[in-house]
Amino acid sequence: MFNNSAKIMFFFILITGTMITVSSNSWLGAWMGLEINLLSFIPLMNSNNLMSTEASLKYFLTQALASAVLLFAIMMSYLNNFPVTQENSLYNDLIITSSLLLKSGAAPFHFWFPNVMEGLSWMNALTLMTWQKIAPLMLISYISPNNFILLVIFTSTIVGSLGGLNQTSLRKLMAFSSINHLGWMLAAMQTSESMWLIYFSFYSFLSFSLTFMFNNFKMFHINQLFDSFFSSKILKFMLFLNLLSLGGLPPFIGFLPKWLVIQMLVLKSQYILVTIMTVMTLITLFFYLRLCFAAFMMNYYENNWTVNMFINNFSFKTMLILSFISTFSLVLVSLVYLFL
Repeated sequence: MFNNSAKIMFFFILITGTMITVSSNSWLGAWMGLEINLLSFIPLMNSNNLMSTEASLKYFLTQALASAVLLFAIMMSYLNNFPVTQENSLYNDLIITSSLLLKSGAAPFHFWFPNVMEGLSWMNALTLMTWQKIAPLMLISYISPNNFILLVIFTSTIVGSLGGLNQTSLRKLMAFSSINHLGWMLAAMQTSESMWLIYFSFYSFLSFSLTFMFNNFKMFHINQLFDSFFSSKILKFMLFLNLLSLGGLPPFIGFLPKWLVIQMLVLKSQYILVTIMTVMTLITLFFYLRLCFAAFMMNYYENNWTVNMFINNFSFKTMLILSFISTFSLVLVSLVYLFL
């Protein structure tokens, strides 16, 4: 991405669009920031192949529909020629929330998300999973909690966990994992204003760790996990420990944000919500463990003719540091807290 001056320009415009939305004090200004963000991401998605072209078209049509619905709801809220009642305000909030959820890819508005992810490079996929969610989620946090958000939390956690069970593509697997984590972020949003930002920060770090490794080794499907770089046992363990951390398995750092959200929801007596979210996350963890189980077996068969993949020293050290943080941080934090 950063070898092309035009793409660097669009990348900075992408950041600017998000900043405009986050810092705006009116819905119209927020909509303008979302549009700038959308129109700058389309050129970044295009990698001169048919899959990326199809993905960018799908992304543009979906986001344009969501923007049109959002603008319609904003105009309705600005009109003064109809009585402003509590019922009208509720419908307006519902339309705005739906359009923002469509932009972020939450279930049941998720149908475009895995298909778009499948056509992107790993760096673009990382941008779509992390940065592109900041502006819609920030706007959703301004809207008062309602039962519709609870329904979306249920569907996101269920679709995100069950949808990943039958996938062989790593990008679709990460897409469904993102939908599941989005459900947790929305639940965190119901507990406090800052909790979803904490969860989002941990999720972004873990997603970056994994996509950095996938991008380095040019991995796009599950069978490539078992055919590549397994002459290096350190790389193998780093990759699969990162996967388990993203799934939220204790004692890895990915468990910490889930732990915090569960604690906050229990304090608010949301027992049914916590139970469903935890059970669905166990299913997500199951398909990560299914990948890791064979690789962690001591007598796992490895092809002798597998070509050793070259990796430079900087990339190796970066992956080692990221994996160490995602694996042992929770243990270190617990020990520090224990002795202090």
